[in-house]
Amino acid sequence: MSALERLAASLQGLGDLRRAEAMARHTTFGVGGPADLFLTVRSADALAAATRAARQADVTVFVLGSGSNILVADAGMRGLVLDNRARAESTDAPKTTWRVESGTSFAAFARRVCRQGLEGLAWAVGIPGTLGGAVVYNAGAYGGCLADVLRRVRLADDDRDEWVPAADLGLVYRGSVFTRGQFAGKTVLETELALTPGNAAELLARVAAFDTRRIAAQPRGRNAGSMFKNPPDHPAWRLIEAVGLRGATHGEAAISEKHCNFFVNLGNACAADVAWLVAEAERRVQEQFGVRLEREVAFVGEWS
Repeated sequence: MSALERLAASLQGLGDLRRAEAMARHTTFGVGGPADLFLTVRSADALAAATRAARQADVTVFVLGSGSNILVADAGMRGLVLDNRARAESTDAPKTTWRVESGTSFAAFARRVCRQGLEGLAWAVGIPGTLGGAVVYNAGAYGGCLADVLRRVRLADDDRDEWVPAADLGLVYRGSVFTRGQFAGKTVLETELALTPGNAAELLARVAAFDTRRIAAQPRGRNAGSMFKNPPDHPAWRLIEAVGLRGATHGEAAISEKHCNFFVNLGNACAADVAWLVAEAERRVQEQFGVRLEREVAFVGEWS
């Protein structure tokens, strides 16, 4: 029996297990080949148990949130992909301290607490991801970021769970100890957030203004959000536009006419189409401006 089959047997009872699941069905880009094993879990405990089982079997494991901010290779993903739908939450009596499992939609949670008159997450109502992903990338928008409200996180490693203070996560612009590889083998199970009382009407007005700005500036359709981090001196979109790539296409992938830092699937793009455009933007910007664009979207899976 192979390591994958032994792992598949050990995962019974933890969630819905599928084999050779097309990742295109689970990413906001709508591209990506098959995952060897694909397990949907609905609790933090199941998430922890599945990651430990994979590591004990020496099988690669990848935790999937909402499928945003990633580009999956056409050849797919080896090992186990965990579809994280752990969404339990609890709060204290004044509703200012929240414990929220990592598979919770960040945008949906942000909208709910704004409606309840809680300050701290109005900027997050358009973030297309889960709270677990928001921790990994220190998600942010409109001058706010998760580090502003994150108090601590519950992490799982090979043998135990532990709460780790946010100050130990090295949270920076779109990065953390996770993106730098310093917490390899640790999985975000749960977050603890500190919010403050606010005025619900004022918060919802601010949310509506952010919604209007986002709709006006960002393309609809299948994309993974901003492709590149913004360099210190110029926004990435301006550099991409300046090298003549606004609206550029390759296959059925395109650099958006509306916002040059968004790469979109026009219908039946493959991951290689998107990757070609990304590489071309990086090459031209480097050659013309001497600026190395840093990817915000993670390329995952079997890239040749």
